[in-house]
Amino acid sequence: MDWDKLRIFHAVAEAGSLTHAGDVLQLSQSAVSRQIRGLEEMLATTLFHRHARGLILTEQGELLFEATKLMSTKLDKTAARIRDSEEHVFGELRVTTATGFGTMWLVPRLPRLFARYPDLKIDLLLEERVLDLPMREADVAIRMKEPSQSDLIRRRLLNIRMRLYATPGYLADAGAPRKLEDLAAHRLIFQHPTTPQVSAGARLAQTLLAQNPRSTLMVNNYFGVLQGVLSNVGIGLLPDYLTHDFPATLVRVLDEIESVEVPVFLAYPEELRGSRRVSAFRDFVLEEIQAYRRLEQQLPAEGVAAEAEGYSGHA
Repeated sequence: MDWDKLRIFHAVAEAGSLTHAGDVLQLSQSAVSRQIRGLEEMLATTLFHRHARGLILTEQGELLFEATKLMSTKLDKTAARIRDSEEHVFGELRVTTATGFGTMWLVPRLPRLFARYPDLKIDLLLEERVLDLPMREADVAIRMKEPSQSDLIRRRLLNIRMRLYATPGYLADAGAPRKLEDLAAHRLIFQHPTTPQVSAGARLAQTLLAQNPRSTLMVNNYFGVLQGVLSNVGIGLLPDYLTHDFPATLVRVLDEIESVEVPVFLAYPEELRGSRRVSAFRDFVLEEIQAYRRLEQQLPAEGVAAEAEGYSGHA
């Protein structure tokens, strides 16, 4: 089968237009049209329904498009592995994680990664939807639960809990609650129950709402909750990994109130095991997690070094 015709067919199927596909391929519309007609003649079938608004794949076209998508994914993976250098980390790495973890934990640490690998390009996809790593919607994922997709290398990074925090300024003005029922006199800040979030946080938020707080501020992500707390708006429900990044501005409220543990996993496709970019990012995240644990548990530095040396490289 003519590979060039398949490449052009794939571009047309993605664009839904001969003109748009021609722009991507830097070919004229007539040249693209000739290649599509030639492919249809070779297969003795019609691949597109043509109408004034564009092109729609026929049933036979859908079958061929599924095949070319798999081919394109394999080629992208192969090209990424070829581009990876034994000595130099460069190129684009697509990382997906939840909005809260990405904005509040990962992004503030990225300057250290870029200082080490200045030619690395990070495409950070912050969303709650779980992207398909084997289909290369992203290269690496950091998620608040163990990935269920097959053919993934995965590593448990840490466990987090959702806890209550406020600023010293807010507590000085409004008073510090001593027991759960005291929250009725305060303003609580948390993610709206209908927004995607870890189930442990949502359950704890429902418990807090049952105390009938005087006022509430609901936000659709944890970054907004954090900004509300730092602005002295009220007491916020936040992940505990923020404690060490804001030691002077976040005070824990009601120490006995917390969610169950939420696991955080890093995962990437088996095909990218040898990728220098993936390895560099993975090792960087593990180093940052170890630094976080050292602060949290007050482990001696040599203990953390021993833990790092014991890491086998299989996430």
